[in-house]
Amino acid sequence: MRNQYKPEYLLIFLIGLFTSNLMAQEQFNYDESKVPDLVLPDPYVSSKGEIIESMADWENIRRPELMRFFSENVYGSIPMDFDEIHFDVSTDSDHLYKEVALKKNVRIKVSRKGKAQTIKLFVFQPLKGKGPYPVFLLISHRNAQDLLEDKEDQFFPLEQIVSRGYAAAIFDVEDVSPDDKVRFSHGILDTLYPEQLEMPEGMRGLAAWAWGAMRAMDYFENDISLDQNRSAVVGHSRGGKAALWCGANDERWSVVISNESGCGGAALSRRRFGETVKRINTNFPYWFNDNFKAFNDNEDALPIDQHLLAACIAPRSIYFASAIEDQWADPKGEFLSLKLGSRVYSDIYGIKVDLPESFENHQRTIHTNSVGYHIREGEHNLTLYDWERFMDFVDKEFLVAR
Repeated sequence: MRNQYKPEYLLIFLIGLFTSNLMAQEQFNYDESKVPDLVLPDPYVSSKGEIIESMADWENIRRPELMRFFSENVYGSIPMDFDEIHFDVSTDSDHLYKEVALKKNVRIKVSRKGKAQTIKLFVFQPLKGKGPYPVFLLISHRNAQDLLEDKEDQFFPLEQIVSRGYAAAIFDVEDVSPDDKVRFSHGILDTLYPEQLEMPEGMRGLAAWAWGAMRAMDYFENDISLDQNRSAVVGHSRGGKAALWCGANDERWSVVISNESGCGGAALSRRRFGETVKRINTNFPYWFNDNFKAFNDNEDALPIDQHLLAACIAPRSIYFASAIEDQWADPKGEFLSLKLGSRVYSDIYGIKVDLPESFENHQRTIHTNSVGYHIREGEHNLTLYDWERFMDFVDKEFLVAR
């Protein structure tokens, strides 16, 4: 019997088979003995060899340089210019949490050069207590509307958050930059900032999500029932990467919380444990800027690593969380990143941070001055346990009475 494939179909089949075989052969490291010796960029030595000894040195020399390196080589810049921002607010009296919270539906309309993009922000504030209320914002890569309609799903446990005296806000990244390699530009990139797509160092998905969180903060500043000076931005996984970049760029956030954000987020890239720079750039080429791809299998060439992003958030509060079974996100790499980055809190700002010397892979919580960490049992997820640890930490940072 003759082969019935047309030549072009046979070529496609062979390419697909070759790619599948390559992926099957690719191995990811989960063996600590195979982690290379870490030689990390020093927070206290600038690219020109200047020694950073004071707060002025850090804030005027090293931190701006590090932010530029992250912008150019990893996340892309976050444009700050737009022509107008408008908030259309309505309240919803019939929702699942009406016994404990007032729901506000906020439409944030941002205009630039004759075009506009609208972001839907949902804000729930306690019915009890007295405002202005401190606020948590979740950058959600899961369907926000689905989360708000399912009380059993604890990814965003509204009832528990507002019962602790906090306002709880959420927006869906779909309104800013869809979490899809084909459609990612179908938001602010196509509408407001198309020039960024032409720039290898330009904004892509994660930076766009951070931009969206900043627009939510713009709203918080205009709502007298919310206390923008006691605010926390939260993200899980890819959302945690965006939360870190948002918090580093926008000093209005009091607390920055990254839950299991792994490679390109909390974890050290140079450890090459679990997900790598090459794998994340291959699977999600639209998250980071194009320049980041130059560091596939070349992490040592990065002028930064993730501990320096944690350092750039100082002296504001920072929190990393991991899960024991989430080895893909490298819990040890996340802890070490926080441990090393938190040196700036102590050395530059005089904030005593008391983190353990070494990583321990069992459930534990550490809340010290301006820096929080926990690792829990279980897999990659955002759970009520995580939120309770976040709120315990923020209670202390904000001195919120329960």
